[in-house]
Amino acid sequence: MAIDPKRTFKPIAIALLTISDTRDASNDTSGDILAERIKTAGHRLAARAIERDDVPSLVNRLNNWIDDRTIDCIITTGGTGLTGRDITPEALDRIKDKDIPGFGELFRWISYETIGTSTVQSRACAVLARGTYVFALPGSNGAVKDGWDRILAEQLDSRNRPCNFVELMSRLQEV
Repeated sequence: MAIDPKRTFKPIAIALLTISDTRDASNDTSGDILAERIKTAGHRLAARAIERDDVPSLVNRLNNWIDDRTIDCIITTGGTGLTGRDITPEALDRIKDKDIPGFGELFRWISYETIGTSTVQSRACAVLARGTYVFALPGSNGAVKDGWDRILAEQLDSRNRPCNFVELMSRLQEV
């Protein structure tokens, strides 16, 4: 598993959604970290927003972005914990066609190296919805760094071998 320099990098359009009742543009540090990493990797930040922890609002925002054919992928940060206001996985359940269980499994394995058994409290997850990838990361700065640096940076790079998410995009809605 490595970047194959013989392959061409294909930038994709990524929408970034912070899910929080307490963050705004002035203190959305995890969103800032992801936005910078997306751009530094060579991808296009197609949209960025903050939504409160409210399932109908979140589902509406996600559906609008999924229906926007200029957006290839959505990354969310926040709302993946266990408290009553943590509703991101429940919102994703309403829009998904398929789960991508390996994402959450790998995220927790990586996270274990940093925070130990506390990783069991994370409900990081990913789904495929009408041909759009949706990745849900926890809201901490460390979690978004782990999720991007150790999973998404490689899997959203068309040069990554032996396989990556980008090379599947044209086939995601096959019947």
